[in-house]
Amino acid sequence: QVQLVESGGGLVQAGGSLRLSCAASGTIFSTDDMGWYRQAPGKQRELVTTITSRGSTDYADSVKGRFTISRDNAKNTVYLQMNSLKPEDTARYYCNARRFIFGVQYDYWGRGTQVTVSS
Repeated sequence: QVQLVESGGGLVQAGGSLRLSCAASGTIFSTDDMGWYRQAPGKQRELVTTITSRGSTDYADSVKGRFTISRDNAKNTVYLQMNSLKPEDTARYYCNARRFIFGVQYDYWGRGTQVTVSS
């Protein structure tokens, strides 16, 4: 069974940095596409960034130039380095693992970690 456990969230002042981690187990991590999503109170969950199994990355416009996703396949871990944080980055951040089996998409989610940015 796939398990994703996020860590690294917390309270930070605007302009500060945080590094989130997502440890995966029960999966062939190196073949999964990984991503970070976030959900603020009263809003829908939105995509922040993704990294494919081959290391290609994509970012939401709102975080480009400030956030960096990376992965360490040896540690089954994906990271999200967040710099120049803004109050609007406040949300619960969720790790996602995605795989395709015979053309069918499977998504797995962690429970999330809270990021709060004070102004």
